[in-house]
Amino acid sequence: MTNQTFEQLKKTYESGRTRPLAWRRAQLNALRRLVTENRDAFVSSAMADLGKPAAETVLMELNLVAGEAQFVRNRLGLWTARHPKAMHWMLQPAAGWTIAEPKGVVFIISPWNYPVLLALEPMADALAAGNAVCLKPSELSPNTSKLLAELVPQYLDTEAVRVVEGGPKETGDLLKNPFNHIFYTGGGHVGKIVMRAAAENLTPVTLELGGKSPCFVDRTADINVAARRIAWGKFTNAGQTCVAPDYVLATPDVAEALVKRIAVAVTEFYGEDPKASPDFGRIINDRHFERLCKLLPVGTVPPEEPSSPLVQVASAVGAAMDMVGRRFNAVTTGRGGAGEMAGSANNAAKPTAGSNMAAADDGAIASAAVEPSEIHKVPGVFDLAGRIVCGGKVDRAARYIAPTVLYGTSPDAPVMKEEIFGPILPILVVEDAESAIRFINKRSRPLAAYVFSRDHEVRLTFERQTSSGALGYSLPLGHLLSSRLPFGGVGASGIGAYHGKAGFLTFSHVKTVVTKPQFPDTLRLVYPPFNEAKAKLFDIIAKFS
Repeated sequence: MTNQTFEQLKKTYESGRTRPLAWRRAQLNALRRLVTENRDAFVSSAMADLGKPAAETVLMELNLVAGEAQFVRNRLGLWTARHPKAMHWMLQPAAGWTIAEPKGVVFIISPWNYPVLLALEPMADALAAGNAVCLKPSELSPNTSKLLAELVPQYLDTEAVRVVEGGPKETGDLLKNPFNHIFYTGGGHVGKIVMRAAAENLTPVTLELGGKSPCFVDRTADINVAARRIAWGKFTNAGQTCVAPDYVLATPDVAEALVKRIAVAVTEFYGEDPKASPDFGRIINDRHFERLCKLLPVGTVPPEEPSSPLVQVASAVGAAMDMVGRRFNAVTTGRGGAGEMAGSANNAAKPTAGSNMAAADDGAIASAAVEPSEIHKVPGVFDLAGRIVCGGKVDRAARYIAPTVLYGTSPDAPVMKEEIFGPILPILVVEDAESAIRFINKRSRPLAAYVFSRDHEVRLTFERQTSSGALGYSLPLGHLLSSRLPFGGVGASGIGAYHGKAGFLTFSHVKTVVTKPQFPDTLRLVYPPFNEAKAKLFDIIAKFS
């Protein structure tokens, strides 16, 4: 079935059907209609899969897909035109230009956390470039996957665009085909699998992965604004956003005030009981729920099953010993060096294709050495995870984890060893901006980094001395929302970029074209045989080159 899908798409592409601008514009218009005419259906599917609020689905998914389709449609004439390039004077008379041509048949593997946006936005770029498209939605958001499989054939060219549902098996079977480009959004573990499969056919890839996106705050920031924006960026989609602030590094003179203000912002956004708020989502499945629970301070989450008083006492003692053990390990680790660090106790199960939880698999996060002087210890905090300032409440049946802020988190805590990808925000106290930069640079390069500071030198230092997919000053998630800005990672957080022209170029081959008239044949000067006269001519040319 998967091989037949690829062969059909290949046949369609080779027929030239997808190349005309009229076809591309028609498909982009249809894509806009798909999301605008089925708004309620998409809202319902996202609610069923993620408990996602309607406003988030509309603002953060449907509107962005429609906007991207219109943005690229309106610029196709310019992007597909010839772009003249100057030729070397030695070749004159001659001319050269570049032209963007489709890559061919492309494979898009989308994740579960933004199941509409991250499936259809790259599709818009691929269609704009004139490709045939195979889309594999995530099986972890089954309702949205089913809806896409039903709607796409109703709106788009069925011979040139196909949706394949299924799990890892179907994804693996599709990856065996010689696609002309593979676009994957998800975790690093599966990203490596995709890249290995692509290497078999020398297929170029775009990998949109993730990582621990840091957020730095100093005393020059407006604390009220910073707190609200950090809370919004973190807890949108229940923290299941690849560019959400993963942790905060705050200077000592502002840390405590910031923590309290973020807690206030959470109440402003979601009320006294976020569980009852229609604006706060849920965790995608039980596996991710349990993984997140293990990142909270010891004793926060009750056991799954009711137990006898004796077992409860034993569990409490065990939890206390675990907490003491964590503190002891942290102390001995600090004395013994980074090589003695304990591994994370929260190794998640193997992610499936389309999962967007980067599981800290490149080792840089887990083995990052941190100088004791860079992170301040907060008095009265005894758990490595930190002290719960707000949240900490969970409901297994509803897969609900309250927006949780942790203060005084240790760099050695499990919550700092992997991308959190949930509504848990650790706040560490760091000496200054330079210490924060050293801390960030000892870890894998993140998909985004955020700085809340009005100090020009601090901002410039972050821009010049840190590397991340994007850098936001006082604005989390901002680059995710713009078709004019490339979106992508660097290093372990991803390869390549898309959105707008960057997306068009990702799915295009920019071909160089040169031409030179046959008369006069000035190239006779460089034809063999090479005599003394030509040697002198070459010397003269070299002086002017």
